[in-house]
Amino acid sequence: MISGGVEVKVSRLESIVEQIGEAVLTTTETIESLAERLDHLSMQVEAQGKHLQQQSNQIFALCDALQNLAQSQDYTVQKLAQLTQTLDKLTSLIQGLDEEV
Repeated sequence: MISGGVEVKVSRLESIVEQIGEAVLTTTETIESLAERLDHLSMQVEAQGKHLQQQSNQIFALCDALQNLAQSQDYTVQKLAQLTQTLDKLTSLIQGLDEEV
């Protein structure tokens, strides 16, 4: 009789240990799956970071080019103003000569 009770307890313990083992295996598989997903996301974030760095470099280069263009345009406007003044003086001189003749 006692041995029958012990067998039942052993059987229950075996069942509990088996359930614990299955839970551990399932948990391990879940953790491995989550780790793979995390690695994948990490690679995506790293790739996006590199892409953002490239875009940042391109924007910086574009801003630099625009600044150079603006400076060049300012210089051109100054030279055109000087040319216009010179042409105005020449026109005045020519008109003065025409009036004398």
